[in-house]
Amino acid sequence: MPLTLALGLPGCASDDLQADSALDYSENAKREYERGMRALESGNWEGVDELMNEVRRKYAYSRYARLAELRLSDANYKQEKFAEAISGYKSFVHDYPNDPEVPYARYWVAKSQYDSVSQSTLLPPLEERDLASVNDALDSIQNYLGDYPTSPYRNELGYMLAVVMGLLARHELYVARFYLREDNFKAAVNRVEFALKTFTRSGLEPEALVLLGEIYMKQKDGTKARGALQRVLREYPDSAFTLPAKNLLAQLGPETSAPAPAAKP
Repeated sequence: MPLTLALGLPGCASDDLQADSALDYSENAKREYERGMRALESGNWEGVDELMNEVRRKYAYSRYARLAELRLSDANYKQEKFAEAISGYKSFVHDYPNDPEVPYARYWVAKSQYDSVSQSTLLPPLEERDLASVNDALDSIQNYLGDYPTSPYRNELGYMLAVVMGLLARHELYVARFYLREDNFKAAVNRVEFALKTFTRSGLEPEALVLLGEIYMKQKDGTKARGALQRVLREYPDSAFTLPAKNLLAQLGPETSAPAPAAKP
């Protein structure tokens, strides 16, 4: 056997061994990950936690380790552990900013924040609560739609955005009514105008304009009151708030024009 060939044989064997080892590593990681997926699909949360964390530990350099992180967050979401799910998805986005699964993780951040807004009757009305989670959801949804305008999630996120804006606008109107009862008219006007300017897809615009008309009437500013109420009739003719707008306009009476200047002799 030629010396050069003999010398080459050990190198070939080593390369084959490394290739086999890499293949085994990947196949083993895939197999363990699929076991974790079966646990996830069956709702075996303890199994998911054990198996997916094992994938992360034993196969940290494989693609399946990253996917296992997402599946752990998915399991938390399915158990309505929204805080844990949000933390996991955010960590994934932070740690792997160029990963193709980042849009998926960011969507579930927004979805988890949205779903964490409890509608429980055991809690105070939403208007009276700290709406930090709602504001977080608003930011996440808007940022996602800005970064991924053609996402397959865009219609669902658009609906979620409208709901979130409605909640936040409702809170502003609640606070405005509080200020109105306290005769703090300037603060009441500011809250209504902020809601109209900021939450443009809330669906509460007619209600906000009627409230604005009421505030101006309390201030004895008929011109501004009439302008707000007429906007309801002009811009939202099908709204249920056209009736209170008409009633308030009737209370204001007919609009009077300034008298014409007297003719010079």
